[in-house]
Amino acid sequence: MAGRIEDYALIGDMQTAALVSRDGAVDWLCLPRFDSPAVFAGLLGTDEHGFWRIGPAEAVATALPHPAAAPAAEPAGPPAVPPRLADTGDLRVPPPTAAAPAVPADRRRYRGDSLILEQEWDAQGGTVRVIDFMPPRPLAGKDAVPQVIRIVEGVAGTVRMRSALRMRFSYGRVVPWVHRVEQPDGGHRTVAVAGPDSVWLDGEADTYGRNLTTYADFTVRAGERIAFALTWQASHLEQPTPPDAEGLLDATADFWLDWVGQCTYQGPYREAVVRSLITLKGLTYAPTGGIVAAPTTSLPEDIGGERNWDYRYTWLRDAAITLSSLLRTGYRDEAKAWREWLLRAVAGDPENLQIMYGIAGERELTESALDWLPGYEGSQPVRVGNGAAGQLQLDVYGEVVEALHLAHMTGLVRNDHAHHLQLRLIEYLEDHWTEPDEGIWEVRGPRRHFVHSKVMAWVAVDRTIKLLEQTPEDAPAGGQLERWRELRDTIHRDVCERGYDPGRNTFTQYYGGKELDASLLLIPQVGFLPPDDKRVIGTIEAIQRELSTEDGFVLRYPTHDESGNNVDGLSGHEGAFLACSFWLADDLAMIGRVQEARELFDRLLSLRNDLGLLAEEWDPRLKRQVGNFPQAFSHVPLIDTALRLTACGGAYLSAQPDGPAAERAGEQATV
Repeated sequence: MAGRIEDYALIGDMQTAALVSRDGAVDWLCLPRFDSPAVFAGLLGTDEHGFWRIGPAEAVATALPHPAAAPAAEPAGPPAVPPRLADTGDLRVPPPTAAAPAVPADRRRYRGDSLILEQEWDAQGGTVRVIDFMPPRPLAGKDAVPQVIRIVEGVAGTVRMRSALRMRFSYGRVVPWVHRVEQPDGGHRTVAVAGPDSVWLDGEADTYGRNLTTYADFTVRAGERIAFALTWQASHLEQPTPPDAEGLLDATADFWLDWVGQCTYQGPYREAVVRSLITLKGLTYAPTGGIVAAPTTSLPEDIGGERNWDYRYTWLRDAAITLSSLLRTGYRDEAKAWREWLLRAVAGDPENLQIMYGIAGERELTESALDWLPGYEGSQPVRVGNGAAGQLQLDVYGEVVEALHLAHMTGLVRNDHAHHLQLRLIEYLEDHWTEPDEGIWEVRGPRRHFVHSKVMAWVAVDRTIKLLEQTPEDAPAGGQLERWRELRDTIHRDVCERGYDPGRNTFTQYYGGKELDASLLLIPQVGFLPPDDKRVIGTIEAIQRELSTEDGFVLRYPTHDESGNNVDGLSGHEGAFLACSFWLADDLAMIGRVQEARELFDRLLSLRNDLGLLAEEWDPRLKRQVGNFPQAFSHVPLIDTALRLTACGGAYLSAQPDGPAAERAGEQATV
């Protein structure tokens, strides 16, 4: 059974990623790309759908037959409690079952500022550490293949360990052909093959197969290190070279040390900012510069419900705001790579701009359901692909133009194609901004005139005018600049007249509606109105009253009307949307309520798991993270709010509340 969403850690190689649970199980891994079918899909099902667990072998003296022998019949009556092992003989221990669950680690952490995970167990006989990582593929050049490396290190005493590996290709549906391949040195490697894919297991402990699972039972003593590696390779190619686990560990540590060293942020929230930046880097597909929203699909926004989506693609909105955060913290190479990805994805057809693309710029993201997977905690359907790719979301034009404008303002080398694209996008908006759309939240209901979409259309026009005023030689002929100034004023006037409720002193979700929407919090942040405008303050306070949970976090919008009917075309509820909660903290700081903003930010930081990771939402009823994990759209506004509060407070040091954030602060203080 999968753990709680916040129980997972992320490791990755900038082309795909794995989620590792506290019990030492890799429950999610897609190979060879983020959007490839999963080899381990236990996260969305059971152990039968694939996992790789390494951990203490709970020393229970159960005399199992040799793997080749038939199992003995169980005795009648209740089973006797087996004695604890008193030696390190060749006794097999049973595979983990529901009756004997795997044991969670006593401690875990990332090694410094990296994606190298270290988990420790205090087990019978001693203490053991498991080091998990994926070597960044940029280290090995264009022919690199994905690898998951796991090093078991004895810390104290002697500990019996077990590796249990169950590979199930095509999201847990296909049992591969697993066999040994003899090597010239007399050893062997284990390979699993299914169609075009093969996965090779290398290890420093003997393996055996049983129940379509590959096991290794071994003992580790203080000071010993035993390495395992899983390597993907196209099945028609020659076997990959066995990895040098220790050498790759050193190279991976150096990679992250060098990358984090480029960060220009040195404020009081550095730990949270750096961890978020590392997470964003881990969600970047290095060959193209595309950034996935999350490495997972169908982790539910409503546990047990249908609000389950595939986030392993590049949303223009998410990627654009990620570019903004990267630029403001010193990462220009990543920003440039994303701009190049954008130009390739949009190609010569900006009129047919999609809200999302594949990580290499693919347009076809057909949505389907995997009916053989029961879903995370029974949340169905499990979806792959995303049908929202074909939606009209006019706000995306604003986010893209804003990102291109910021790239220009921060001195990123000019790209003539990017400049031409920006002008083409404005030409499209000039003709289409008056149309209804599906809005920022991809509601699967009717199109409406969403206020946020109109505001971001205004942003697109405004930023383009500012660019052309700075570089008048680039202004198109024929009076377009003056016409766009008039368009900017027209959009602004239209929003203020049709999207504002003067009786309640608040902007509304869409023209003519009464509902609120947390995206309205962006109105002062994008400069549509100044923070001290009474309409801005009224909107912020209305959202606090009507969209906040008891603990002060923010819902995106009401999912039900006054009669209890769903308004977004979906059943169930959703949790507080973390990005919106960070936006509220930003707005509070902008209107002078800085201490309130800091307190909200601290509460948001306390929602991170012990490794500093956030999902998309927080369920205030269940008090747990929900939605795909980790989520770029949560970590980006964390960075932005930290930068804003740092600018507001100078050397202010936040008083962290009790919880994981406080524990991390204490750990850092003792280093």
